[in-house]
Amino acid sequence: MTAQVIAIDDRLAAARAALAAKPDGVIENVARENGVAPRDVLAMLPPGESVAAPADAFEAIWTDVTGWGEILFIVNTPDIVLECHGKLVPGTAGHGWFNVHGDSPIGGHIKASNCKEICFVDRKFHGRRSMSIQFYNEAGEAMFKIFVRRDAAREMLPEQIAKFEALRAHYA
Repeated sequence: MTAQVIAIDDRLAAARAALAAKPDGVIENVARENGVAPRDVLAMLPPGESVAAPADAFEAIWTDVTGWGEILFIVNTPDIVLECHGKLVPGTAGHGWFNVHGDSPIGGHIKASNCKEICFVDRKFHGRRSMSIQFYNEAGEAMFKIFVRRDAAREMLPEQIAKFEALRAHYA
């Protein structure tokens, strides 16, 4: 066994221990602190907390979520956690990008071909149930995440919970 393989095994074991110690922690933080990819940490969640869908479902999943109403869109990098509330608008493929423009603060260009896996995640986050659809690239980094919205009482919207569960069931 090479030193590199041992090193990754040690890092994965450390990430597994960190997740066990704080199972509702931030996936990206556990990954960064242990030198592994966020997708590797997501794979450590208990069965049912993360359900994978194929990358070729990108446009179908995006299109479904355009009917959910206002969602929470998050991009989490080492330098910023960008949170945007808005409605997803339909996108179109062109010039190598999935282009999103419309009457919403969520817009831009996504390199959809870089998406290698989509995960429906239903887990505790800081003590509260959280539901999201997370899009991962080849390196196992999250491209972006779409979260079920919460109301003024910080409860997830029941109609979005139902839509999330139905869409997840389609890929389970």
